[in-house]
Amino acid sequence: MVTRPPDDVTLIGRRTAQRATVLAALMDASGFVGARALHASLQAEGAHIGLSTVYRTLGALAEAGRADVVRDRGGERLYRHRSSAEHRHYLLCRACGMSMPIDSAAVETWAERIARSSGFAEVEHTVELTGLCPDCRSN
Repeated sequence: MVTRPPDDVTLIGRRTAQRATVLAALMDASGFVGARALHASLQAEGAHIGLSTVYRTLGALAEAGRADVVRDRGGERLYRHRSSAEHRHYLLCRACGMSMPIDSAAVETWAERIARSSGFAEVEHTVELTGLCPDCRSN
C-alpha cells in the first residue's frame, strides 16, 4: 500500500487519505477491477473506506482521465489505472478478464470525423471489444 497520496489524487479534488488509498489499490491491481472487488480487497487489508467513497473516487479518476473503464458481461464497470492522460481502448477476454491495449487509431479518426461533420463539440465515445483470449479459447 502507498503511504503518501499519489499525485493523481489532486486531479479529483481534495487530497484525502481515503482517496489516496483507493488510488494506490487501483494502481496495485492487476488488470481491470470492479468497485466492489476493490472495496473488498481494501477491507481485507484493514482499510476503513466506504463503498460509496470507492465508487466516487473511481468515477472521478475516470473523469480526470486517470482510469480506463470497460464493462463486463453483466454491465458492471471495471477500472484500471491509466498512468497518463492518453486515451486507450482494450480487448477484454470475457472468460478470464485478461485485457490488452489495442491500436485504436481508426476508431479515433472515425470519431473525430463524425464530430466535425455533425458540428458537435466535446464528443466522447465508448468502444468495448470483448472476446476469448487464446488460452480461454483453447480450453
